[in-house]
Formats: sequence, C-alpha cells, structure tokens
Amino acid sequence: MLRRSYPLIPMHYSIKKILDLPFYTEGPVADGDGNFLFTTLTGGFIGKIGDGRTYSVWAQAACPNGQVVLKDGSHLVCDSKEASIKRFDKSGNFIENKVQGICAGTKVYCPNDLITDTAGNIYFTDSVRETGKVFFQGSDGIETVVAENMDYPNGLVLSGDGKQLFVAESYQNWIMMVPLAAPGIVSGKPEVFARLPAHFSGEITGNLPDGLALDQEGNLWAAHYGMSAVQVLSPEGNFLFSIDTTLPLTSNLCFVQENELTRTILVTGGYGEPGPGAVLMITVYLQSLKR
Repeated sequence: MLRRSYPLIPMHYSIKKILDLPFYTEGPVADGDGNFLFTTLTGGFIGKIGDGRTYSVWAQAACPNGQVVLKDGSHLVCDSKEASIKRFDKSGNFIENKVQGICAGTKVYCPNDLITDTAGNIYFTDSVRETGKVFFQGSDGIETVVAENMDYPNGLVLSGDGKQLFVAESYQNWIMMVPLAAPGIVSGKPEVFARLPAHFSGEITGNLPDGLALDQEGNLWAAHYGMSAVQVLSPEGNFLFSIDTTLPLTSNLCFVQENELTRTILVTGGYGEPGPGAVLMITVYLQSLKR
C-alpha cells in the first residue's frame, strides 16, 4: 500500500444529496457496475441507485445493516434483527444464511457491520454494550472470536496487508487495532489506535464512531455518528481533518473514486432513527503538506 511521508489536508469539499428517504440509511457499497446500494434497517430493504436520484428495492430483510459485495457480484448483508448474515445473489435473491444466531460456538446478538479479506474470509461485529464481539468466519468454515468485551463494536476494516484489524468501539469513542498473525488468528492484545474528537456536550451519544474505510494511502476514514462528521486519520493514527457531512447522524461511508488528490465517498445516515434518512456523495479535494 502506498505511503506518503507527508499528510494530506482538504482544500475544500462538495456535498451532493442523492436521495432523501423516510428511513435512516446504512451499508453503502458500489457494485462495480456503476450502481450504488444502501440498507434501511427498519425500512426492511436494500436499495439500489442507478442513474439519477431514484432507487429501486434490490432485496428485502428484517433489519439490513452493513453489507459487502463479493467478487462474484453476490452480497453479504448483516441482519441485526435476525442475528444473521445473509447472502444474496447478484440480482438480490436470497441464497442462504452464512451466520444464524451462533458463530464460533458463541451466541450472536446483533450483527452490525462486516468485511471480507482477499481470500473471502468474513469478519463481523456483534454490537452489544460492554460485551460486544468481533467474529471471524473462514472460507474453510473455521470460526473464531477475534475480540470480545468491547463496548459496542461497530464499523471495521483491514489494513492492506491483512495484519491489522481496525474496529470502531462506539461507546469508547475510539478506534481499536487488533493485530493478526493470520486470518482469524490474533497475535497480540487489542490496543487503542486513535481517540476521536469528542462532542462539546460531553454526552456519549454525541460521539459514537460507526463505519470505517481505508483510502489508497492507508488513511482511515471514520463515520462519526453523533458528530455529523467523517474524521480522517493518518496511517499512524494521527488526526488529519474532519468533514461536516450535514447529516446529524452519519452512519457509514465507502469510496467511489480515488485519485492522487481527490476522494469521492458515498455517505449514509440521516436526521433521526428510524428516520428520515439520506444518501450523500461527497467529493474531497486535497493538498499535500510536505514536512
């Protein structure tokens, strides 16, 4: 993964609202065919955005949350209400439950977000206060618990080499790093990678980091639910800059396009839960600061 010896800061950014919806949104992904998809939790459906500002119902689930697109075009979607991870084919037809209530011999309560590595292994968070966990399900069927006793683990992302798993621990307002010796195998004690800015009110719910993504240079972008923001951190965990999304509740993001000094992200969230919600496209124009 490319690394700079100097940080990036924004010159300016533009925000384009793609959709207004009656439901708070989550799980933004790009499918590689020019379409964007999002989930609606209590809306009970996964929406697909094609051309323009309209959407169609791509698939239905009890409470769809985080999702990923696999190499074959199928999707894995967390269903927080049914304690499951569902797999849908490229057309949105339900195939199977990859997880249903149990993983690694342990009860699963509320799958929230998930990622896959290059080998197709799955990591997902079980969002529970104080006793939350991060689970691993290997493509060979082996399952492990890679982190436990977390205070509402939420978004997660892997480093480019797969040796570090970053997890947003929402009610601690920080990003944890879990070192990995191999997929699903922890090599050391989880540690705090970065503490995020705190809301001026002092209320915990004014913070709550949510979805995470890494850009092409290893900078970590964190949707900061209660702060109406996306926080951007360097590969070393240093704060770089903040983006005001204009969404009072900012849930998640994914990269749509990355150039050397431009980042375009799809952002989900809303104005309240269970709604209303929105989907935004934010383009950030950057400049470099040489040391």
